[in-house]
Amino acid sequence: MRSYGQFCALAKALDAIGDRWSLLIVRELLLQGACRYTDIKRGLPGIATNLLADRLQQLEGVGVISREVAPPPVATTLFRLTPRGEDLVPVIRELGRWGAPLLAEARDDDVFHAYWLALPLELYYHDPTPDADPVVIEVRTGDGPAVIETAGGRVRARPGSARNPDAVVSGPPNLIHGVLSRRLALDEARRQGLEVEGDAAALERVQPVER
Repeated sequence: MRSYGQFCALAKALDAIGDRWSLLIVRELLLQGACRYTDIKRGLPGIATNLLADRLQQLEGVGVISREVAPPPVATTLFRLTPRGEDLVPVIRELGRWGAPLLAEARDDDVFHAYWLALPLELYYHDPTPDADPVVIEVRTGDGPAVIETAGGRVRARPGSARNPDAVVSGPPNLIHGVLSRRLALDEARRQGLEVEGDAAALERVQPVER
């Protein structure tokens, strides 16, 4: 592991987690929980097998992740975040918040996994009417559907479909993000190809948290 060689907390932090892919590995373990090597690699399109193995070893060496052999019937190595790794949640939160405006410049061929919705929705969004009945929104984008649920003022997301959603939103991730972040009006998103079935007002229950 290369070092900046500086007596500075920021430099030491970057020595540990500043290499390319390292924080995205942390993202995958935050979202997926304990998972296999192949699960992590599937969530990191473009990473070389040997580079992933190297990054996992580095992160284990600095105490960010741990590995364990799961008992049968799984019987494979699982990687998980340590408490030290979970301490990176505020770092991920603020980096994601800082980077959100850059999504407007994303390329059309950028990869998107539907389960990636879970992290930003839980970190940066809320339901402004916590006493109202919960709503369920199915989102069809990226590599498959995901479900957004609001209850008690909180917003959560999970991969999969909903049995009786209040609304179904279909379209490319940039349009869905634009509508949820309020950077794009729903009518304009529809003109650009976003489809909304059911009660469009359900989307008003998913609001970005104001800083």
